[in-house]
Amino acid sequence: MHPSQQHFFRIVYPLRVLGLGLGGLAVGTVFWERHASWPAWGFFLFGCYLWPHLAYLISKYSSNRYRTEIFNLVLDTFFFGVLLPLMHFNLLPSVLVVTLAMMDRIASGIRGLWIMSLLGLLAGTLLGGLLAGFHWAPESSMRVMLACLPMLIVHTLSSSMSSHRLIRKVTRQNQELDALRRIDALTGLYGRGHWEEQATAALRACHTHGAPACMLMLDIDHFKHINDTHGHSVGDEVIRALAQVVRRNVRATDCAGRYGGDEFTVLLPGMQLADALQIAQRIRAQVEGLQLRDMPEVHFTCSVGVACAEHGHSDLRAWMSAAEAALYEVKKTGRNSVASAPVTAFAPAV
Repeated sequence: MHPSQQHFFRIVYPLRVLGLGLGGLAVGTVFWERHASWPAWGFFLFGCYLWPHLAYLISKYSSNRYRTEIFNLVLDTFFFGVLLPLMHFNLLPSVLVVTLAMMDRIASGIRGLWIMSLLGLLAGTLLGGLLAGFHWAPESSMRVMLACLPMLIVHTLSSSMSSHRLIRKVTRQNQELDALRRIDALTGLYGRGHWEEQATAALRACHTHGAPACMLMLDIDHFKHINDTHGHSVGDEVIRALAQVVRRNVRATDCAGRYGGDEFTVLLPGMQLADALQIAQRIRAQVEGLQLRDMPEVHFTCSVGVACAEHGHSDLRAWMSAAEAALYEVKKTGRNSVASAPVTAFAPAV
């Protein structure tokens, strides 16, 4: 049994005390106006004011608290059903009791609870009618209407508060899911999907408005050798260390991401090539000077390719290919360096 199910009865207890207590105001007012019999008053007091505490104790000492509490919820509606003929089906309190009780069962989300509760309600109504007769007097006096207001107001407000909490919880969970989708767990940088969305938007701004943007593409030199020599856990530390360097050297408006494996990409919107090269060199130099805290003997470097967004880049793939070409040029000439893709002059888009 899930821990939340084990303590379900504790959640229901104060709601049952409040709901039956407020409902009892309306039922008691009807009984007073109808000059109900002492047995009817006794059942009313038991069902509305003693039963909530008894149900709590029954569930608390049960071997299966959750199943017992489900049965208690069905018994609640059984008691409601018995009260209906005892009230001579007084319209307003009868409708409120039945509607609010069934609404709570449906809103609980517990499979089949509303059906069992409906059957319990019908069984209680039948039993109450057999014992007290099916007398029909639906008129509700002003006194009864006023007695129904606390139940109606409190239930409506509590349901609204519960819905509000649920909406906030779902919103928070959606935000967390969105963060998990956007953020790479190992590095804390953006994941590939989110980075591509931002880079595509920057390229579109270049095509439409001539807005400048640059892209850095980095990877760790001889990363396979690091993994083979020191193990994948050290490789992960190297990736995290490089990510920290990248994060320290980009602006809040930039978008740094892990593109896959030991490959990183940085989007620099609004930046010209000369400034982008400075950032690339700064990252490269800081990575070269890094030491892992637990393995100071491990040294590593990175290579960086830089490419500006151009009107000639038909799509993101073309822009990335230019940055990759610059990165491969660094690899061919010895690594631990920075290179930029050649800038081609194109007429601005009209």
